[in-house]
Amino acid sequence: MSPASPYLAAAPRVGIRHYAYEDSEEFTALARRSTGHHRPWLFPPITAEAYAAYAQRIIEDPAKSGFLVCRRESGRIAGFININNIVEGGFRSGAIGYGAFAHAVGHGLMSEGLGLVVRYAFGPLRLHRLEANIQPGNASSIGLVRRAGFRLEGFSPDFLFIDGAWRDHQRWAITAEMLDR
Repeated sequence: MSPASPYLAAAPRVGIRHYAYEDSEEFTALARRSTGHHRPWLFPPITAEAYAAYAQRIIEDPAKSGFLVCRRESGRIAGFININNIVEGGFRSGAIGYGAFAHAVGHGLMSEGLGLVVRYAFGPLRLHRLEANIQPGNASSIGLVRRAGFRLEGFSPDFLFIDGAWRDHQRWAITAEMLDR
């Protein structure tokens, strides 16, 4: 009998699992090495203290569900995808945020991971809609959601405060019905 999989869901090259406090050292080391790739779009935690606060919010807040995208063969973290602002009831929606670590960029790992998260959101989490808000100049991020089947729904000026300023964002979304097609 094989040991239980550490993953909530798996694709050929990656699996997704929830964050753990024990991921701090690996996550922050990868985030520090990926700063050039992430800036100016993203600012993941790069210290143990910052990771502890970040992970606590994701792990303990019922309006969030966070996933680490890991290489199946090694378990090494390739990136992360968080579903924030989860609303239940008649809305059943969440907003995603994500990032790939530099060593995983350009290998399709985040595309596999996002596909798993979308299916998990529409399955076990029972959501109906996921939204991604992306700065118009972030071509890699737009390409990721486009490959996952998200549609462009609009433009939000001065939407999020990032890197010292209110930034414009495009609104991309996918619904359970779109995935079923």
